[in-house]
Amino acid sequence: MNTNHSIGNNALVWFRHDLRLDDNQTLVAACQYAAEHQGTVRAIFVVTPKQWASHDVAPIQLDFIERQVNQLAIELAELGIPLDICHADDFDAIPELLSQYVATWQMTKVFATSEPECNEQRRDHAVIEAGIKLELSLQHCFLPPLSVLNLSGEMYKVFTPFAKKWRQIAKQDPIQTLARPEPIAAPLPTPNYVEFHCTKICSEQWQVGEHAAQAKLRQFAQAKVAGYQACRDFPAIDGTSQLSAYLAIGILSPRQCLQVLLSHYPDALVHDESPGRCWLNELIWREFYRHLLVAFPKLSRRANFNALADSIKWRNNPREFQAWCEGRTGYPLVDAAMRQLNQTGWMHNRLRMVTASFLTKHLLVDWRWGERYFRQKLIDGDLAANNGGWQWSAGTGCDAQPYFRVFNPISQCEKCDPTGAFIRNYLPELDGVDLKLIHKLKIPIQAQLFVGTDYASPIVDHKFARTRAIAVLSAIKKGSAKAQQIGVQQAQEIDRESRVDLDKEIFG
Repeated sequence: MNTNHSIGNNALVWFRHDLRLDDNQTLVAACQYAAEHQGTVRAIFVVTPKQWASHDVAPIQLDFIERQVNQLAIELAELGIPLDICHADDFDAIPELLSQYVATWQMTKVFATSEPECNEQRRDHAVIEAGIKLELSLQHCFLPPLSVLNLSGEMYKVFTPFAKKWRQIAKQDPIQTLARPEPIAAPLPTPNYVEFHCTKICSEQWQVGEHAAQAKLRQFAQAKVAGYQACRDFPAIDGTSQLSAYLAIGILSPRQCLQVLLSHYPDALVHDESPGRCWLNELIWREFYRHLLVAFPKLSRRANFNALADSIKWRNNPREFQAWCEGRTGYPLVDAAMRQLNQTGWMHNRLRMVTASFLTKHLLVDWRWGERYFRQKLIDGDLAANNGGWQWSAGTGCDAQPYFRVFNPISQCEKCDPTGAFIRNYLPELDGVDLKLIHKLKIPIQAQLFVGTDYASPIVDHKFARTRAIAVLSAIKKGSAKAQQIGVQQAQEIDRESRVDLDKEIFG
């Protein structure tokens, strides 16, 4: 192959959230183009600190991305492909940066993976308008957005029929992943480690590299998928895949996950009773939320999917929100879950539902406050999944749980952590407390939260909070200003009659 970049017909791979060599359609397309046109291949990753800050990308995820990008640079060098890590403050600066890069290296075409978010799509449009030939691959989902439609040619708004149609399409063709390209030139010297100039938090507890991620995927399929449905709701048990961080930044592809799953459970696409069906549905939920993000761009702007929810009068008490963030609500399962998030950058999926329901329904805090906080903390932060999950919990989203369904954080405590192992791990101040007291929430609990401080009493009474939430959130069903006013009046009456002011006890 001719490696003189000045000849032109060279291909540039623009890595984003597809940080892998295996099963990467974008990388394969670039290498094929270069081979057909006797050109070369280069790669680029663009660091955008201000954009990441505006998108609330978690510092732990940025560290994870940095480590994976540097690992990717090493593996690309073995293929003879240099990876340049460039800096642009935000997306607005990318067209000029790419124009200069393309001109310098005589890049004929830029290859990248499409992304479903609104700002990312605007960025790509601006790049094309700048005269850069950008070819996009649709690989962030297994089935491309807008390819799973109902009989009217519209996006499904309910998960179950979407999943049924998704499975029907997915089973039509063999599922095959792409091998990483062969080397296109002699190996390059091992590149120096490049640090991102942004706020980061250590992510060393999560291994980087495709080999580690693929091994984790295979191990999960072999040892845990069969028991996934039975174990997935217990945070003290290592029963979930914990692959979301790898999917979020593209170390793994959805096609790789599906292929490995079907290699062990080939009937998962066709039989409801297949042991692989439960985890398959989790992969389809991921697809559902990403398809929704493309079909309804307003979701990228954190709009309520259900417009009737715009009339909800959220309480948005900042002190109660802070107590929730810090794990000081007085409900052990909620507090342990929030501390897991704060300490590890990850939270068990069942607990994401429990904590989200508590914030939006017990405290009547706008789901966008919680969604943003999760995004700022999660190593697996992903707008589609985060938005979808929070709107589901709040009752404002597509195929959401009804507004009148309010998770009981006391009964959930006993169901999800029957031995108290998870709670005691993250709330060591409850080590000496009888398990029955933790599960039944007998107050006061005589235990030390910090030196000289008792574990907080419940921030709100569950029965009272449930009644108040149903009154206020009934606006989703009623929709009218009059109905909303009646709901708010009912909530105010409940406040006057039932609410105990615990501000002094909880906040000092």
